[in-house]
Amino acid sequence: MSFREHFRVNPGNKVRVEQMDASAVLGLSVKEPDPTLLEAARHQDMETMAGLQHKLFAENKRALLVILQGIDCAGKDGVVRHCFTGFNPTGCKVWSFKAPTLDEQGHDFLWRIHQRTPGKGEVVVFNRSHYEDVLIARVKELVPEDVWRPRYDTINAFERYLTSGHTEVLKLFLLIDKDQQRRRLQKRVDNPEKNWKFDPADISERERWDDYIKAFDEMLEKCSTEWAPWHIIPANRKWYRNYAVTRILRETLEEMNPKFPAPRDDISGMVIK
Repeated sequence: MSFREHFRVNPGNKVRVEQMDASAVLGLSVKEPDPTLLEAARHQDMETMAGLQHKLFAENKRALLVILQGIDCAGKDGVVRHCFTGFNPTGCKVWSFKAPTLDEQGHDFLWRIHQRTPGKGEVVVFNRSHYEDVLIARVKELVPEDVWRPRYDTINAFERYLTSGHTEVLKLFLLIDKDQQRRRLQKRVDNPEKNWKFDPADISERERWDDYIKAFDEMLEKCSTEWAPWHIIPANRKWYRNYAVTRILRETLEEMNPKFPAPRDDISGMVIK
């Protein structure tokens, strides 16, 4: 079974992330694998991915959109740092969606998102995404329920539109448990090199843990579709998180199977003088 299959949320399935093991090492034959060996394997995967990205860029017909979601401290930045470093920046972009600006608030919630989707030949990573509009908007009651609830269908239609235009949509939910979040927040307080990452608002957000879990459950249930399924990655162990995400990226690009385009003219035997 591929890693994509291991972690996929099949459409129509009930999801209870609180009941899942965020420290699991699914897809491996041993319960306690050697992180050093996995890191070596991950780098081999990254080399393969770099070659596939090069072909995708040259082919210039399709695109890959990777969506990362997870609660605070789940490791979205870490995934970007460790799993995409082998890509050529010419064809890879990362966008992090913060609170919408006044201009963005004057449009529909997908307006700013659609502008950042990948062009042909590109790989684009969303570090947070349009899903914040059914997560933080719901939990913090930024809009009423009769506004955020219809967005599930709107998001599904939007992603269906993207895939019909030859954009592969890969959605990864990074799962950590509440105790792991506490440890990572504490490191931001204790380690001077991580102090800059700590925001006092993280504490008030942590108090809403149960509300976010409920919102994640519904997001994963309602927006895991045949054309853009969600994948839930156990992320307590950073080394395993990075290995699993890299493997899924490799499998996705291999399934896309990009090809170098044929030359425009017959250049066989040509000699440049």
